Amino acid sequence: MGSGQVTSSAPTEFQGKHVTVAGLGVSGVPAARVLHARGAVVTVVNDGDDARAREQAAELEALGVTVRLGDGATLPEGTELIVTAPGWKPDKPLFLAAKKAGVPVWGDVELAWRLRGPDAAPWLAVTGTNGKTTTVQMLASILAAAGLRTAAVGNIGVSLLDAVLGEEQYDVLAVELSSYQLHWAPSLRAHSAAVLNLAPDHLDWHGSMEAYAADKGRIYEGNRVACVYNAADKLTEDLVREADVEEGCRAVGFTLGTPAPSQLGVVDGILVDRAFVENRQKNAQELAEVSDVNPPAPHNIANALAAAALARAYGVPATAVRDGLRAFRPDAHRIAHVTDIDGVAYVDDSKATNTHATEASLASYESIVWIAGGLAKGATFDELVAKSAKRLRGAVLIGADRALIREALARHAPEVPVVDLERTDTGAMLQAVTEAKRLARPGDTVLLAPACASMDMFTNYNQRGDAFAAAVRELGA
Repeated sequence: MGSGQVTSSAPTEFQGKHVTVAGLGVSGVPAARVLHARGAVVTVVNDGDDARAREQAAELEALGVTVRLGDGATLPEGTELIVTAPGWKPDKPLFLAAKKAGVPVWGDVELAWRLRGPDAAPWLAVTGTNGKTTTVQMLASILAAAGLRTAAVGNIGVSLLDAVLGEEQYDVLAVELSSYQLHWAPSLRAHSAAVLNLAPDHLDWHGSMEAYAADKGRIYEGNRVACVYNAADKLTEDLVREADVEEGCRAVGFTLGTPAPSQLGVVDGILVDRAFVENRQKNAQELAEVSDVNPPAPHNIANALAAAALARAYGVPATAVRDGLRAFRPDAHRIAHVTDIDGVAYVDDSKATNTHATEASLASYESIVWIAGGLAKGATFDELVAKSAKRLRGAVLIGADRALIREALARHAPEVPVVDLERTDTGAMLQAVTEAKRLARPGDTVLLAPACASMDMFTNYNQRGDAFAAAVRELGA
């Protein structure tokens, strides 16, 4: 126990300091600007040398920042600190050279944390393999319902640097953090934090599941009030046990079942709190109804409980939890109900780009015609199909790695009819939806939950979801 708050940096700390910023992009450009404005001698290195990079480089060079395009590997001479974009892998030659030279490496989150003013808003932080964005947006909605000045920041929406250094004054920030960002944020100390779940993801970046989990677990370091974990995911609880937190900080679980003391859970369709109440052995506080959660799918109720736990850790009243959840609207392509045709519901969960997210999606419905496939990114599908087989009415497979899903279906759900679509042109989604409609019966759900990335056929998961919704509307018309 014990690690105290890390104080923010004095404005003079960067004066004359030689700082290398690794990567242009969303976080690199603002980092370079901020450091330059604070008197640092900034060099930006970037692997790529495309039109966008040259445009960003010209903007920075006009300020007096040195930019080296097409060379992200060598450590510029005299570098005293590296500030990196979150996506850069830890085994890059630049970082190996830095380690050898004893040069520290910070991410954009670490920089933002260090640049906070003395009266800065505390951070309520969220990480996990799936559900981060939704949970952070729910949390911001709850905090706003309590009358607090807040924003959803970090890996979504407003950049942390902008939130910390902008004109806007906040009471508290709802912060989404990826495992990449946490890896490069050694001194971050949140007020309270949650790890929603852990499943194999980004292992090519972290090198192993253990390293991935350890980086997620950094979010609990130095927490002051609550470390929120998922009672159904032992790995998240283990991370709380291993964390070095402030004296008096508590472990608070969330569960879809009846909560034990120091947990939030669900009783008879009501979200209840047995963690932030007087005499939690005997008492529970009603927070909201399951029907206040949009959509009320099991994994989304878990997200709502995690958001509620962080808000309650900050001292928000129960009524604000209810009002905030009612006001919340999920982003597009997350279990979005498109329409019903002939008694069949059509649901777009294009954001389910990995097996863990897809498993949660499939668990939300009883009888499903599943549209899946795309780029597998090294994933295997046996466990997913075995767990979900009894819910499947049929499957329509699209995309580059659809054979992997087809083989898993043959092994674990041989009786489920499968349509395998080879085409990858713009009409492919309309054909997929048409085939799904043919397989579906009244009461079924046609669910786009691809379990794969989209870039083989689409620009991103948004475009894939839009294509699905457009195809459904065309069929309905």
